[in-house]
Parts: sequence; structure tokens; C-alpha cells
Amino acid sequence: MRSTSCLNPLVRLSPRSGFVSTKTTSNSRVQSVAPSHLQLGARRFRRSTLSSSSTSLALHLPRLRFSSSASSQFGYSGSCSSSTSFQSFSSTPFTTMVEREPSDRVLTRSSINPAVLKAEYAVRGKIPLRAEELREQLESGDDHKLPFDQVVSCNIGNPQQLDQKPLTYLRQLAALTEYPILIDSPEVSALFPKDVLARAKKLVEEVGSVGAYSQSMGVPAIRKRIAKFIKERDGYPSSPDKIYITAGASGGVSNLLQVLIASTEDGVLIPIPQYPLYTAALALNSARAVPYYLDESNAWSLDMNDVRNNVQKAREDGTVLKAMVVINPGNPTGNCLSRENMNDILKVCYEEKLVLMADEVYQDNIYHKDRPFVSFKKALKDLGAPYSNNVELVSFHSISKGQTGECGRRGGYFELCNFAPEAEEEIYKLASIQLCPSLGGQIGVDVLVCPPKEGEASYAQWIEEREGIAKTLKERSEILHKAFNELEGVECNEAEGALYLFPTVHLPPKAIEAAKKANLAPDAFYCLELLQATGICVVPGSGFGQKEGTFHFRTTFLAPGTDKFAKRLQQFHEGFMKQYRD
Repeated sequence: MRSTSCLNPLVRLSPRSGFVSTKTTSNSRVQSVAPSHLQLGARRFRRSTLSSSSTSLALHLPRLRFSSSASSQFGYSGSCSSSTSFQSFSSTPFTTMVEREPSDRVLTRSSINPAVLKAEYAVRGKIPLRAEELREQLESGDDHKLPFDQVVSCNIGNPQQLDQKPLTYLRQLAALTEYPILIDSPEVSALFPKDVLARAKKLVEEVGSVGAYSQSMGVPAIRKRIAKFIKERDGYPSSPDKIYITAGASGGVSNLLQVLIASTEDGVLIPIPQYPLYTAALALNSARAVPYYLDESNAWSLDMNDVRNNVQKAREDGTVLKAMVVINPGNPTGNCLSRENMNDILKVCYEEKLVLMADEVYQDNIYHKDRPFVSFKKALKDLGAPYSNNVELVSFHSISKGQTGECGRRGGYFELCNFAPEAEEEIYKLASIQLCPSLGGQIGVDVLVCPPKEGEASYAQWIEEREGIAKTLKERSEILHKAFNELEGVECNEAEGALYLFPTVHLPPKAIEAAKKANLAPDAFYCLELLQATGICVVPGSGFGQKEGTFHFRTTFLAPGTDKFAKRLQQFHEGFMKQYRD
């Protein structure tokens, strides 16, 4: 993994992204034309000739190949040889405009990138779409046929959609940095604590306008504070030069996978069950998802023999394994890994030469003191040589989860450990193509890693709000955990972390047969029936992956009114089991 030969060759193509040099010979076609500038390009090149023999075209334009038939369709004719000129667009006006049938559109299912068609994201899939239809029906007043008066979106970890209040300190800083003139206004200064005003003024000096681009890696001062946070958390140094601020953790995951995947034979180990971002991102990169199964009977821990067996099998099948994804705390499982499991994972990555992608966005959502969060960076450094200075580790964090819950602000970061300089150059290039992450998200990250300190005016309220959110989430998880385990045919591990429960549902054969007739996975059938009977939207386990023959669903415990929620689910489940019981 240390050489750029392992990286995506499209990322390595050009240090100055955008310039393409094409050699044309006497019978070659022009390879570089921007579709959005097609007409302009034809006018500019009209009657101009290409020099004989080989001519180098350096166009700061995307590449698009035109066949002879495409040239005719777009209005110019003739081949683009070294001795011919670009012809003008046809001067014959169109006399008839024909409305195209939908099947005649340029973008149809048969012409769309097959990698996009293959990608699935169950968290916002068919059942959540049906939930939105039901919500619109309720809002329109056409609800006389529905047996519920509210749709509860338990399908996604979206805290503020489910009434989690934003943290006051963060929102105060956001308001002042969005409109800095307020900072020095006497009328406004009376509304904000002094520490917020001072912090906002400092941020405006460091960031400038939130409407301007920052450096591609993120605001330098914020990256320095991220490095300080990591050092204080783990006890080991961190460099801001190894830190990238991103549009949520998802943006960082997508970037790293794009750099990692160099061919269709490349694969990545992912946990099953897993957050569907990973299978979707791998599908978009035409890569192979190689599963390893979490052990539900052992608190969703890893069976390292299973991991090693799957590595061997994948390689026997011709897969070039590049990385291993670990989600800790787990999504959708809510587990927290033991130190023993973490050390075993690091050793496997060292032995098999795999990049470790550590998704740690739920590190603030911890509910058991006997299973605290430990970062993979700390575990790696604690192991010592040869692991600590050889395993390539990238760790992700986000403001979307925890007590912050600012999903829509799109802020996160990743830190690189032990990556080769040449790989870091390509990661930087990819970030630079995207210009920069949202400045509002970057300020959210700054608050995440550098909250109010004891003695400051906002500290007491900050602690009260965060502890209140954590306490509420723990209580809700316990209520649902207890309720699920009281249901016929349902078993559920408790949530040690994250925002989810992932119960097993033992479905009767008649329900499985009914699902088959409806052309649905059995757990999807259960979840759809639940939605249409109660308005509760959860995600079937088949969307996350699960062992064959088992059925699950994932629910958040973010929604208020947990007792009412649990009662509605219990009533539905009893009726469902009665209907389909043998």
C-alpha cells in the first residue's frame, strides 16, 4: 500500500488536474471536448486547421469522445484529421421539433453508469420513501384511511429531526460567524455570553467570511485544534498536516475509497451487518465488498478466525484486498469493541498489509462505563513496534452524531497515520479538486474538538445540555431493549454505544412465504407492514447485511415518547405474529 502503483490510476493521472494532452494523427479523432462548451468550441475552431503529422492538443477541458455518427448528430460533419478543418454547424434550420419519448432520452436505465444502478442505500431506500408518501398524505389532510396520525422516522440517525435540541454554544457561535457585524453590536452583546463573543471574534479572524473558500484540507487553525484534541484523547502526538476536514465523515470515506480502489479486482473487508455507505461507495467505485461477520451471540464482536478465512477465500477468488473497515461503536449493532478485538484487528491489518479505515463517529455515544471508547490510534500506538509505525490507519469523526447531532451542517474530519508521502499527495489532490468543505461544518468541528472550558461563562450550560442528551438516549435505549426482548420471537442485544438497536426477529414460515409473494425480503416485508400499520419507519436488516436465514431490523432510539413507540410496536408485532403463525 506504500506505492502509488496501488492507488487509483485516475487519481494519479495528472498533478495539475484537468489538463489532458492528446496526440492526433492523420486518421485520429479529437479526444478532448467539453460537452458544455460544444457549440462555443465549434465556433472557435471553425476553419482552423490542425497542423500535419502529430499535433498536441492541451485542453483544460473534460474528455469526451465523439464517433462519426455523434459528430453528425451534433451538427458538424467531416473527420478530424490533420489535414481537415472543423466544419461549421449545419446552416440548415430545423423545421420540425419532435417531442422525444421518455425511452429516447439520453439518460435511461440502459445508459446510466451501471455502478450507480448497482449502488443501494437502504437507510433512505424504498421503505423510507413510502414513509415520506404517508407523511405527505397526513399533511394534506387525506388521512382518514390511515390508522396513525404521525410518521416516526426511526430509520436514520438524524437527531434534530427527532427533536434533539441543538447545543446552545454551537448555535450561538454559528450565528455570530455567519453575520460578524453582530459581534460588536452593543444591543447584541447583551444577548451572548462573553466567552461566545470572544470565540466568535477569534474564529472570524482565523476563518474570514464563511462564504469564502478555505484551504482544501480545512482552516489551519481548526486543524491545529483537532490535532490537540486527538493528542489529549489518546496521549500521542497528532499533526494538523495529517488531518483533513470533510463534509461529514461520509465525504472522507468516499475520498479514501476513491484513492484506494485501482481496479475492479480490488476489494475491501467490511463488517456484516454494516452501514450501507460502504457497500454503496464500493459499488460506485466498481470494487468488491468482502464481508466478515460480527458475532451476534457474543455482543457483536469479531471472530478473527472468520476474518482470516474470508481474507484467504477472497484472495483465492482473485480479489486484491486493499483495506479493512471497522465501525466502532457499531452501526447498526450498537456494540463497542474490546481492546483484545481491536489489537487482533490491527495485527491482521499488519500481517495482510491492509489499510485500516476506522469509522469512529459514535465515540461520544457510550452507555456503559465498563466498555469505554478507545480510538484505534491509541490502540495502535499502545501496541508498539512493528505495528505502531507500519499499519496504515485512517480514522473518521463527525459532528452529525454524539450529543452534537448537527447532521445537516456536514462537518467531519479524518486523520492519516503511517501513509506514504506519495499517497498523501494524491489524497490532497483529490481534496483540492473538491475545493473545500463547508465553513459552517468546519466551525461545528471546531466546537466538537474545543468546547467551552471549566470557568468560562458557557461551560455550565454546555455540560448540562450534553449530559441531558446522553442521559435521555441511554434511558430510551433501555426502554426499547426491554420491550423488544419481551416480544415473541424477538431477541435484542443492548446498546453499548451509537444510536441504534438491531433486534433479531424470528418470522413464521407463513410470513416468509407472504414476503416471497410480495417480492420482498422477509424482514423488509415485516418493516413495511409495521410502517403501514403504525407509522413507525425502521430499516430491514437485509439493507445492512446479515447471516443467511436470519432477519433483523434497525431502529434508532432518538424519537421522543419511547413508551408510546414501544407500545405501538408491541401491538403490531402481536397482531403480525397471530396473522402469520402456523
